[in-house]
Amino acid sequence: MNAILIKLFATALTLSQVTTHPDAVRTRFDPATDGPEVIRLLRDGCAHMRKSFDIEDINLEDLISTAMEDPTTVAGPSAPKILHGLDINELNVSYKQFCKGENPPNSPFDAKAVIEFYDNAVKDLPSAETLRDKALPGMTRILDGAGKPFAEASEPNGRRVVVPISAVPPLVQKAFIAAEDKRFESHHGIDERGVIRAFIGNLASPGRPAGGSTITQQVVKNFSVGDDVTYERKIREMIVASRLERILAKPQILGLYLNGIYLGRGAYGIEMAAESYFGKPVGQLTLPEAALLAGMPKGPNFYSPDKYPERARERRAYVLSRLKEEGTITEAEMSAAIKSDLGLKSIESARRDSGFYAVDFLNREARTFAGVDSLTAGSFTVRSTINAGLQRAVEEALQDGLANYERSTGRQAFTGPELNLADSVRRIQAATPAPEASPQSAPSVTGARADAVKPDAKTLRSAKIIATPQRKPAWLVALESARPVLYDVRWPMAVVLETGRGGIKVGLSDGRTASLDAGIARGKLQPYDVVRVKVTQGKGGPHAQLRVRPTVQGAAVVIENQTGRILAMAGGFSYPLSQLNRVTQTVRQPGSTLKPLTYLAALNAGLQPNTLVMDSPVTLPPINGTGDSWSPKNYEGSGSGPTTLRRGLEFSKNLVTARLLQGGIASKAPASLKRVCEIALEAQIYAECEPYYPFVLGAQPVRMLDLAAFYAAVANEGARPTPYALESVERDGKPLYTHAAREPVRIGSADRVSFYQLKTMLQGVTQHGTAAALSKVSAFVAGKTGTSENENDAWFAGLTNEISVVVWVGYDNADGSRKTLGRGQTGGHVAVPIASSILQAAWANGVPKTPLKGPTSEARPFIADLAIDPRSGVRVAGGGFIEHFRTSGDGRMADTQYRLVPRETLYAMRPDAEDGDLGGAEDGASVAGDYYGTMTGERAPADPLDPFGDRPPPRSRRAQGDLDPSGQDPYRPWPGQAARSPFGDDGVRRPRRRDPDYLFGEDSGF
Repeated sequence: MNAILIKLFATALTLSQVTTHPDAVRTRFDPATDGPEVIRLLRDGCAHMRKSFDIEDINLEDLISTAMEDPTTVAGPSAPKILHGLDINELNVSYKQFCKGENPPNSPFDAKAVIEFYDNAVKDLPSAETLRDKALPGMTRILDGAGKPFAEASEPNGRRVVVPISAVPPLVQKAFIAAEDKRFESHHGIDERGVIRAFIGNLASPGRPAGGSTITQQVVKNFSVGDDVTYERKIREMIVASRLERILAKPQILGLYLNGIYLGRGAYGIEMAAESYFGKPVGQLTLPEAALLAGMPKGPNFYSPDKYPERARERRAYVLSRLKEEGTITEAEMSAAIKSDLGLKSIESARRDSGFYAVDFLNREARTFAGVDSLTAGSFTVRSTINAGLQRAVEEALQDGLANYERSTGRQAFTGPELNLADSVRRIQAATPAPEASPQSAPSVTGARADAVKPDAKTLRSAKIIATPQRKPAWLVALESARPVLYDVRWPMAVVLETGRGGIKVGLSDGRTASLDAGIARGKLQPYDVVRVKVTQGKGGPHAQLRVRPTVQGAAVVIENQTGRILAMAGGFSYPLSQLNRVTQTVRQPGSTLKPLTYLAALNAGLQPNTLVMDSPVTLPPINGTGDSWSPKNYEGSGSGPTTLRRGLEFSKNLVTARLLQGGIASKAPASLKRVCEIALEAQIYAECEPYYPFVLGAQPVRMLDLAAFYAAVANEGARPTPYALESVERDGKPLYTHAAREPVRIGSADRVSFYQLKTMLQGVTQHGTAAALSKVSAFVAGKTGTSENENDAWFAGLTNEISVVVWVGYDNADGSRKTLGRGQTGGHVAVPIASSILQAAWANGVPKTPLKGPTSEARPFIADLAIDPRSGVRVAGGGFIEHFRTSGDGRMADTQYRLVPRETLYAMRPDAEDGDLGGAEDGASVAGDYYGTMTGERAPADPLDPFGDRPPPRSRRAQGDLDPSGQDPYRPWPGQAARSPFGDDGVRRPRRRDPDYLFGEDSGF
């Protein structure tokens, strides 16, 4: 017996049972004894079908006779694949045997072979009961901090919002029924008339096989038996569909269908499709909108209104004509709907392109706090803390910053285009004559539907009354529908159109064309390559500059100081490239961003910001008498002599930081280190503190989020918030979790005064220290740069009154080795520019821009603001820099200026008349002359106890030589202070090099 005929008979056996004995469908026959029973069922089925033939006015005998005259029509190469190899003679004999009651002697029928195929097909048949309470995979909606839609989370094929059938307007329901299954209300799961029409169509017309599936069968196919195009699947589908009709009412089945189907634009279900295409819920769909969506299941890609609007209009016209035929709408309503515009929502707004690291973090928090296995496991409503505008801006700032670093250092590498659209362009060009193409020839996702006939000529003419917009070029259609690999990268895509001698021409997403500066990709691009660009407008039109994805990585986080709310989080350059969230899932050496811990401990121990510390080589003894001693170095190796505590932090002096362990915090270095560790542990920067000296210079890796919380504590005078991103989780309106508001926890290892003094010193870092690139906004920002050993990591951690920002740049070390950023690529050079963009974006997205606050009412009584000389720390009268000193609360103030560097030591270092330079001064310059150099050659009388005392004669402020680019004095007062010159009314000094921060020298032994 012909193999195809065996499958056809097995399918016919199934159809016979579900149409004639739906309550007693057998799923197993005995090949040895059940042959007569199978023959009886087939004859019963054929008798039942002949009635349908009569209703449909089909003469099967004529059709078979025609097919026998040209067998290749049915069984040849152009025939449907499922009919390849069919013997028409055998089919004709079988038809006479089972449908006309004849007993031909040469019958090809083999009951044993048919039974064996059938039994195997229905083995392990799924139960229809599983669909009774089927929970469809749904989409979780994630809202931002303002309660607006921010993101979605769903399983593959699960981007849907399930709605009850009662929420779907009757017009929408009827539109889908009219388009897909007009006898849905009357059949019992299988529409035999539809099956016959499909089978006849397969015999008469080559092309993709038609299946005649009902809505019930489509539900079974989508959620139970699968969608493989085989006879076995069709057999299983019919049996389960028949059984499903006995346990579910029609509205329930229709609800499963409407919530389950794929309708293009990544949307599953009618609700998601309504929102994706029209930006509204299903309950607000108009007649033409409902008709457009109802026409999509037959071929979401072929009838895509985005790619093929003409096809979509014709398909919509067909659905409208079916509605009119059923009496659902009038002629006038049909005509008006046909003439209406498609009214589509922009496809770009239907795609999410930011916040993937943040959503991943939210998923982890939901699992931890709400007990939700995954946000994709159901349809939840998640409220987050994310500032959507800031989130996008942070990602853009990080991506631009990383690319700028590689471009400026010559480290860019072009590894090829993101994708190539040549095949897509060819397909679109081949489909250009779409208005004349028959919808019936469309490739189908679900198979041809029962009664899916062409609309009549009058309807098609009506559909073309509309003035069709000018057709888009094929490359633009392809670009609009392209799915980029790096879907969260902010740089726009462009498609290469020309690569001749005249230069490279690219097409932009807005339809314009531009010349491309290909840079390192010159000579490596082919037509229809898609690349990332930055577009600028020139005299001759738009110009595009190539953007290449970097190999360097980075991360950034922004948190709210008082609450700990995470406003933005970028865990890497691009989520598709790496899902590792470097904000929360990795630790890196923080370098000098950890130095504030040591200074905080020193301030809490009673030192003042003007306390002098020697910036000179130091060796600390082994801890507990074991191990090696420690001799750190500055970035350039040498020190610059005595400097104030403030300037040691502002210019990130390693030697100053190390010397604070030697009597500045406790009497012995190991005890000082222990104090610093205690603060670090209480501030929850670390779970454990490694007791070794390089710890104070940032040698122990830290998690970015924990570092951000510490800087928020500095802004709060010692109150540390707990960072979080998840506000609440709901399911079906029922709360599963709500974040309980918590006050920041005070870090008791240091008092408010110490934290406030530290904040003012960190403001000095941004005003004229290693982060002076932020000097124009230093009234609003304090912070610290950081660079780990060998420039492997570059950092900036900063704060305003409202937020804290941490930025890290470096290479991943998955292979166990670290790649350096390159000599001179410090936190101030690499991370600060990114942080600057983030701060501007924060202020542009609702974060207040306010001058840094003075001390709180609790700290104010213990702080005295006094004028000092900023270089020497000596108190002055009649002008100077305003420093903030700790007092006892009754006006008394401990003078610690010479506690670590006695006056006698300074006197011994005083330059004499023959040698005006101090050994070890920065850049080999005289400490006195470098800072106060005179333009007249005159020298002021020296204080024998003050080696910093060389002062120039009074001069006009206009003669000052180291004003910042804004014309401001680098030591201008903090917000709220009276404006005073650090030199009296008119001092002069030359600009100084800013010493980059660095962990420790190569020869330190660590």
